[in-house]
Amino acid sequence: MKNSDYGRYPRAKKRGSNKPVEEMIKELQKPAFRYSDYRERSLKIHGLICAKCGREFDHSNRQLLTVHHKDGNHMNNPPNGSNWENLCIYCHDDEHSRELLGKYLMDESSSTPREEGKGEGDSHS
Repeated sequence: MKNSDYGRYPRAKKRGSNKPVEEMIKELQKPAFRYSDYRERSLKIHGLICAKCGREFDHSNRQLLTVHHKDGNHMNNPPNGSNWENLCIYCHDDEHSRELLGKYLMDESSSTPREEGKGEGDSHS
């Protein structure tokens, strides 16, 4: 073995493929996973409108509209679109910020707050 075969991390050996280039290109163009076209389907089902603020979009600015998964599971893409809502980028950011804030506040409320006047350095003589 050559010195270049050794190192901190083992190197995977590259395998040649017997597939024609055209077939490999077709495979690469396939969707990454089932229902990966959910964005287009959601836009068709729910329309080019933000479900939260009601702002309407057209084909020139539709990139500002995102698909939000109501249950947070990006793999849950039912054909009827029941787990999606179209949100503008501002409402989508707001939705996820509220989720983070809620988790933070829930963590805060579960810890016991210090009683006022009983901190360090308080001495009553």
